[in-house]
Amino acid sequence: MNKLNKSWGYVLASLLVAVPVLAACTDSTESQDKERRTLRIGMLYGSKESESYYRQQMTDMFEVEHGNIDIEFVYGTDYSDMQFATEEERKKQQQQDPQENLRAVMSGDNPVDVVMTDIGSMKKLASDNLLKPLDDYIKQDKMDLSDFLPAVIDTIKAQGEGRIYGLSPTFSSNAIFYNKKLFANAKVEPPRDGMTWNELFALAQSMKSGKDKDAVYGFAFNNYGGGLSMYDAQSTVASFSQMRMFDTTGEKMTVHTKTWADAWSKPIQLYKDKVIPHAEDMQQSASMASSDGSYAYNPYQGNGFIGGKIAMVVGGYYMVNELINFNKNVSKMKNAQALEWDVVSMPQLDSGGSNGVYLGNLASINAKSVNPDDAWAFIKHMNSEEVAKFKARSQGELSVRQKFIQPKDGANYRIEAFTNVKVNTDELGDADQALYRERPNLNLISELGGYLFQEAAEGKKTVDEALAEWDSKGNELLQKIKLNPTGDLSSELQTYRDAAQSGMKNRLRAAAGEAVAIEE
Repeated sequence: MNKLNKSWGYVLASLLVAVPVLAACTDSTESQDKERRTLRIGMLYGSKESESYYRQQMTDMFEVEHGNIDIEFVYGTDYSDMQFATEEERKKQQQQDPQENLRAVMSGDNPVDVVMTDIGSMKKLASDNLLKPLDDYIKQDKMDLSDFLPAVIDTIKAQGEGRIYGLSPTFSSNAIFYNKKLFANAKVEPPRDGMTWNELFALAQSMKSGKDKDAVYGFAFNNYGGGLSMYDAQSTVASFSQMRMFDTTGEKMTVHTKTWADAWSKPIQLYKDKVIPHAEDMQQSASMASSDGSYAYNPYQGNGFIGGKIAMVVGGYYMVNELINFNKNVSKMKNAQALEWDVVSMPQLDSGGSNGVYLGNLASINAKSVNPDDAWAFIKHMNSEEVAKFKARSQGELSVRQKFIQPKDGANYRIEAFTNVKVNTDELGDADQALYRERPNLNLISELGGYLFQEAAEGKKTVDEALAEWDSKGNELLQKIKLNPTGDLSSELQTYRDAAQSGMKNRLRAAAGEAVAIEE
């Protein structure tokens, strides 16, 4: 009995000693939870004027749940500084590397805790060991990623060499919208997932019919305005990084090639054949709709797809809201008819892969953060299921959580068309970005290409002639840019600008019924 009593005595003494220790730990934890702290969020661009939007989108709900944490936004490039800068200061700011400005706020005596980036920036920061991997936090808090869209998580891991350096609650996406009734009337099979651009173009040709007010166009790159740009054509052949305009030194053009000719030729031919509508076609169509004196206001006037004039069109997820809203209110618009529509995924590029899905709202932890646990608490909250319920209501983006990727308002369309493509990580390389910062006038090269593309599209030059002139004039311009990287060289393109402006005015006036001579 004495031994037993003695043993219980030791246990009791241990417990009495442990109680104060446990109490101290509890008090310390509670003190930590109640202590007022500041979480600093670093962003590439921004200003105080736009901060209310950022707070509504990202931090207000977090601050409600974490009343002791204050949010402070820090901008690598502050628009307010540029707004009040002198011309000389503005030129210097334009030559600054935005990524370096962001890195500056990630270091120093008071570094930011959270970094908001896109997928390309996240990759660069992670490769330079400037971000803290989130894998251990995810494992520790048993954060279930199984419901996250695999394409998004796989891409984040691929950019982080197998590790997760950032999470985003949403992504944006493009798809091909098509008019079901037009295809049924034409007895043509509608588009499908996995098509190539050449297959889609062939389908568009088969859907072109009629003329004037009865015209139906097979395809358009946008809802309003019609027309075709160099960047539209380029996006159907290869990624932007593969379609180089000049070499890595910025001294020799690289556009007079078969790759560029292929990128331009097919879309331009469809434009000439009016499979792709011209801007004046859309204006003429809108004018005819009200020429009989029965005009009534229609907020979608000029929208070729909603007006039943275009069989297929590239559109973002925001377009779903437009179509649903149109059909709900169609009875209020004179002569308007409800639209039967659906969507398929963006076509495959000739070079492989596809485009159309973008991650631009990734939250990461700065490796130099003095407050990484609060930073993780914010990222975890931002990507929680509770927040995802609200993000699912977004007008232009989709939740990365699959359970919330559902058709809106009971509409019947293939929501998977927006998820069946890979995340687009195409971007200029570091050397190219540095070259553009050093020589901002290099933007004149793409502007020149745009003018010459339009001349080819309008039949004033062949594709080969336009590319040859871009190559020749571009080489001259590159040398002048090398000598004068930031000065005013606008006069170099004035002739092209004047011709483009004059030609557009004449075409639009002709579409409106005015008698003008259009130079072809």
